[in-house]
Amino acid sequence: MARGCGLRAAKFALIALAAVAVLGAAVMMLWNALLPGLFGWRSLNFPQALGLLLLCRILFGRFGRGGPPGPWQRGMGERWQQMTPEEREKLRARGWGRCGRGRDDTPPAA
Repeated sequence: MARGCGLRAAKFALIALAAVAVLGAAVMMLWNALLPGLFGWRSLNFPQALGLLLLCRILFGRFGRGGPPGPWQRGMGERWQQMTPEEREKLRARGWGRCGRGRDDTPPAA
């Protein structure tokens, strides 16, 4: 594992946890503000809101993510394939690629 990859993973996990908490709170607040008054349904607590969020993800998809790669990702993949090993190494040294590794998964030279 390249230097800094663990820190990146920890930052990503922390951001993902914060996003789940914010989305769960938003679902709970919107539900409790609208549905009990409109339809007489019960209010939700936070764990129930997270469960509802998960259920919606299962039923309706990936929150707008997924599908084929966009033009930017395709263009970057094509550029990576056309680079020389020296150019790839320069990008890896600057922190590009998969935690210090390129798309071809060859480890960077020591």
